[in-house]
Amino acid sequence: MAAAIRHRGPDGFGFFAGARCGLAHTRLSIIDIAGGAQPLANEDGQVLVVYNGEVYNYRELRRDLESHGHRFRTHCDTEVLVHGYEQWGEAMLHRLNGQFAFVIYDRRTDSLFLARDRFGVRPLFYAVRGGDLYFASEVKALFAGGAVEAAPDPRGLDEVFTFWASRAPRTPFLGVEALPPGCCAHWRNGQLRTSRWYELRYAETAKESADALEQLDRLMRSSVQLRMRADVPVGGYLSGGLDSSIACSLAAAASPHELRTFSVAFDDAQFDESAFQQLVARELASRHLVQTIEPRDIARVFPDVIRHTETPLVRTGPAPLLLLSRLARDNGIKVVLTGEGSDELFLGYDLFKETVVRLFCLRQPESKWRPRLFRRLYPYLADNARGGELWSAFFLNAGSPQDPLFSHLPRFLLTSRIKDFYSADFRAALAGADPLQELRDTLPAEFAGWSPQHRAAYLEMTTLLEPYLLSSQGDRMALANGVEGRFPFLDHRLFEFAAALPTSSKLRGLEEKDILRRWSADVVPPSVRRRAKQPYRAPDVPAFFAPDRPEYVDELLEPAQLRATGVFEPGAVAGLVKRCRAGRATGVRESQALVAILSTQLWHQEFHSHAPSAPRMVRADVELHETAEVQR
Repeated sequence: MAAAIRHRGPDGFGFFAGARCGLAHTRLSIIDIAGGAQPLANEDGQVLVVYNGEVYNYRELRRDLESHGHRFRTHCDTEVLVHGYEQWGEAMLHRLNGQFAFVIYDRRTDSLFLARDRFGVRPLFYAVRGGDLYFASEVKALFAGGAVEAAPDPRGLDEVFTFWASRAPRTPFLGVEALPPGCCAHWRNGQLRTSRWYELRYAETAKESADALEQLDRLMRSSVQLRMRADVPVGGYLSGGLDSSIACSLAAAASPHELRTFSVAFDDAQFDESAFQQLVARELASRHLVQTIEPRDIARVFPDVIRHTETPLVRTGPAPLLLLSRLARDNGIKVVLTGEGSDELFLGYDLFKETVVRLFCLRQPESKWRPRLFRRLYPYLADNARGGELWSAFFLNAGSPQDPLFSHLPRFLLTSRIKDFYSADFRAALAGADPLQELRDTLPAEFAGWSPQHRAAYLEMTTLLEPYLLSSQGDRMALANGVEGRFPFLDHRLFEFAAALPTSSKLRGLEEKDILRRWSADVVPPSVRRRAKQPYRAPDVPAFFAPDRPEYVDELLEPAQLRATGVFEPGAVAGLVKRCRAGRATGVRESQALVAILSTQLWHQEFHSHAPSAPRMVRADVELHETAEVQR
């Protein structure tokens, strides 16, 4: 099991083997490189932990625990978990500032305590088989153990083709669950009891406080400084946008080293942001490296992408980030700061503005000029008058403002067009499934009382940020190469500050991230601060239909291969493939469908067509932690 996820922790390996519980850990050594090996125990060896992530305020927690009489043997953040659990129990979670997934084995009660961070930065999967609990950071480790078999879950797949990812606890694998963000669980006597320890809440105030900018300044600087804590150099991903530029600028000021920054550049101008990346890198005087991406690079690494994401995809965006993390690791960097989370906190996406425009138009549905705002929001629609009218009608007919999912219905409905390609048998397996209604049924009780923008922010946090941006595009692509991403905007103190702001402090008219732009005047170059949001995208269809495309593309799209997988109808797919080969599949619907179909074929081939195998762990890498010290 450990060998299956060795990429996540290439720097060390350890395990504990008890009569009732086995724990294994592959280590990415960042803090206390010499002394932080896991599994790690408390003073008497009765409480052990395996843990993926970081507790950034570990120094402060350590001082508090030492004042209560706890004795520490290491200088790593991991050890605060075992002592904190002894001192505070489950309530320890509320004291942690970090990104983490951990399991604590309490030998005194013969029980396990599982927990995951507030926003779901780090993953934790589990399955119950024959009265036993199996858990791991990635699903492939569960399969490698032999007790958990890989089988597709049609409803999990259907969620991927609705939301871009399945929603925890569901996964694309039958009988395998993900511990949801902000949740913990207790396993004892063969029973698993799950509970939520952190809720996303939007206690919006009526007016921005007079010291809001000062609060934001303190929080941003504190968050970055905490995330610079490491015994190795910390680098940064630099997209050229406002968020990553802020993170890298503050990191450069806080770093004792010359900051190293990394960017993705595209040879296609519609995706490329390299001019802004170079501008910020010059301002920071960082040592800057660029990973240039051609469409064929995406096709080449796409099987590896699916192997690491463990789920089908609807976009190719993770592929360039897999190559970017490889560039960082090859240049000696295994910790990077990124800008994820800012758009969700400060209403930066076009989706939030789109929600405002849709509501504005629906208040006067007979108006002819109000729908023209969609062309201001999406200028490329103006290139085709007829196309602009069709898109305007799509936005306005996507759903009622009374629907709690109103803000996201255009995206959900557009993504769901992938289902037009379902096979008859797969449709039958989904009889009665309604992922949108399931989502409505799980919304928090206070959801209806939030502003439309904050309802949209909650949906964005829970349906896209955690399961896709932080997972498929984040954790999986970085740790595939042993690189840890850190997210200053996902400090819970910053989230709670932003969630309490009036929406007008974040979205002023159709200008996004207003308070962040005001605050950053002295932090980033003016051209970056004034720059409109450019969504990160990568080539989709062109990546797989160049003359030098890999053989797997044609092979997996053959009717016999599609019938063997059983998710998509070969006849319908043949028409799509024909349009792709002719260069006529240029719309979002067809791009998403092609990526969804091809990635599903790769996913099925990787996890279901044969039994996954893992290399045996090299004996020289093993550290035994079932020692006299642990057993004391």
